[in-house]
Amino acid sequence: MTKILIVLSAADTWERTDGSSYPTGYWAEELAAPHERFVAAGLTVDFASPGGVLQPLDAHSADPEIAGPDCAHHVEHAERALREYGPLLKLDEVDVNDYAAVVLPGGHGPVVDLYRDADLGRLLTAADASGTLIGAVCHGPAGLLSAVDADGRWVFAGRRMTAFTDEEEQLFGTAEAAPWLLASTLREKGAEHSGGPAYQAFTVVDGNLVTGQNPASSGPMADALIAALTR
Repeated sequence: MTKILIVLSAADTWERTDGSSYPTGYWAEELAAPHERFVAAGLTVDFASPGGVLQPLDAHSADPEIAGPDCAHHVEHAERALREYGPLLKLDEVDVNDYAAVVLPGGHGPVVDLYRDADLGRLLTAADASGTLIGAVCHGPAGLLSAVDADGRWVFAGRRMTAFTDEEEQLFGTAEAAPWLLASTLREKGAEHSGGPAYQAFTVVDGNLVTGQNPASSGPMADALIAALTR
């Protein structure tokens, strides 16, 4: 049976440069839309995080004025999927060879912990080397930064990708006092980052790497992964 691994952040707080603490968690649509599509396609989904910690829901993703009219469905699906799955796998105990794809949803958590998580870095490095599919959406591509080789070179340098743009971060109100901005950092590290209109679905496929720009890109990212798995 084909298995997909969804890797969540374990962070619930984003410390800001002005000394404030910003509550964070998984973004409902970015977890629910891919999970719903994977299950409908007959795929098995596992969840993992650093230490097996279950991250809370980002409350912003349950607000229809922010997350859109379908957010209640996404919240319900995400919470049910996590509840029915049970305790998350610990990232350091995951064998990447068990999975056909590794998927990184967002929320701001990945810019807190996943971007520098050594266990995720080893997992992604092995996945990319074997051609395993890797998907990431919104702030999820921050997790790609964890993949560095023995010489400190970023494994995904030179790859085409997208992620939550600096413009979107500004429009969301979280750019000021952010310790760093994701899209700018990906470019500085050597990614060929591109973006579409703010908050509109936009995906980039580069070989085994499939990335989505924002929550609206979650479903299209998953569809691209499913298409690659069924070719």
